[in-house]
Amino acid sequence: MRFRLAFAVALAAACSAAASAGAALNPQHAGLQVALRAQGLYLGPIDAIIGPKTVAAVRAFQRVHNLKVTGIADLGKRRELGPLGTPLFGSRTLSRGKFGWDVAVLQFLLVKHGVRVPVNAYMDTPTVRGVKRYQAVMHLRADGIAGPATFAALGLQTHVPVKTVQQSPSLLRYVVRPGDSLTAIARKHRTTLSKIARLNRIDPAKPLLIGVKLRIPAAVHVVPTAASATNAATVRDSLDHWSAHYGIDRSLARALAWMESGYNNTVVSNVGAQGVMQLLPTTWDYVENVLIGHSVAHDADGNVHVGMAYLNHLLHAFGDDVHLALAGWYQGERSVKARGPYKVSKAFIADVLALKQRM
Repeated sequence: MRFRLAFAVALAAACSAAASAGAALNPQHAGLQVALRAQGLYLGPIDAIIGPKTVAAVRAFQRVHNLKVTGIADLGKRRELGPLGTPLFGSRTLSRGKFGWDVAVLQFLLVKHGVRVPVNAYMDTPTVRGVKRYQAVMHLRADGIAGPATFAALGLQTHVPVKTVQQSPSLLRYVVRPGDSLTAIARKHRTTLSKIARLNRIDPAKPLLIGVKLRIPAAVHVVPTAASATNAATVRDSLDHWSAHYGIDRSLARALAWMESGYNNTVVSNVGAQGVMQLLPTTWDYVENVLIGHSVAHDADGNVHVGMAYLNHLLHAFGDDVHLALAGWYQGERSVKARGPYKVSKAFIADVLALKQRM
């Protein structure tokens, strides 16, 4: 079930190819590519090279969010990317549980230096272990915390070579009416609660006052294409749909899927686990033949469907104990019932639950 470094191996190959071609690398761009992939806009390699595919993804993102279409990763665009858009690498010390652009860059650099870690923008257990291995090789204190000494060893200073010209989105005006809520307003205008709250500098936890004028990002209609049929946005929609269908916490479903594959349905692990949820063929057969009683299409939505059905089974098997259900997901239901969660399973559980708070 685990996403066992297939992403990192592919990344290493991409780095090698880029180096042989003499392409100039800016490691900060790896963070941009991971963030764009999470949005379902970039399907190319995480190679830190701003090529045609990356520029096209930047432009697509700017069009969707009503930003000036420049193809440049400016400050306004990075902020709109949400938690994966900031902060830039070198601006803070990175320890277990951190999440964001700078973590993706750190992971990219580790892979580039021969340390295999997942590139998922999350300081999970494999990444902390990778940092420790790198620190030991470089004769640094091997504490798994990436700070100035580790950054210097990786060959990247804290200077950020990224243009920071902020662009202003197109805005609509909306007057709050009786019965309105931020959630309903966001849904109506096809935006998010957090964007409206941030744009208007209001606390989303407090009630809205009738008559208040809000600035709302103008909605843009996006026509799906064949290339985006299995992108991250579509995967998130599937996760939300099937988690609701089975009564599973949406944030838990998203966190588990991101932990396993980064919402990438093309990943196949070295043990044959496939797709977004990293499902083994035996697990897929069990879900089809025993749990739901019919076959499921082998596409991204089907992968999520099968994954949520299996997670629902595990939750019921362990009396809705999320910790034990995740342990069953990682090491197997029978093993958990016979021996309890392994140490490595506990680390996996802690990582998923920490990531859940950010989804």
